[in-house]
Amino acid sequence: MQRVSTNATLFLKIFVPTFWIVFFGAVTLAVWTNKAAYFGNIPAGPFRWGVLFFFVSGLAVFAFTLMRLKRVEFSPEHIFVTNYFKHFRYSFQDVSSLHESSFLFLKIVTIELKASGSFGKRFTFVASTRLYEDFWLENAELATLLQRNPSP
Repeated sequence: MQRVSTNATLFLKIFVPTFWIVFFGAVTLAVWTNKAAYFGNIPAGPFRWGVLFFFVSGLAVFAFTLMRLKRVEFSPEHIFVTNYFKHFRYSFQDVSSLHESSFLFLKIVTIELKASGSFGKRFTFVASTRLYEDFWLENAELATLLQRNPSP
């Protein structure tokens, strides 16, 4: 079994959203409980709604991106996936496709299953470039079987 997701997954999935939610949640709470009529030169009403919108939109961004990341390990027969609370094993026979893309300096991999699994029909992880490529070099026949779609 070889880890193919980056070590930063725990940081990106748990720590970044937690600290962001606590900090900006406290700021939002402070702004809404403060009885001031102005914050600087900004009237309190629009400022409160702007801070609330910023906080809620940040929650939505985290919910649809970072908080969905998984830690993934591969073996020649199985994929092991965890969200740090639940752990599941999927066979490579259950995989419909692998899609790879790049975002900034990160390699984002989406695994789509033939049928819905415990984490849904597809899950995403940030690949450790070196470990991920090493696995596919060692298991070239598996890469051709899965019709791996690397990004250019």
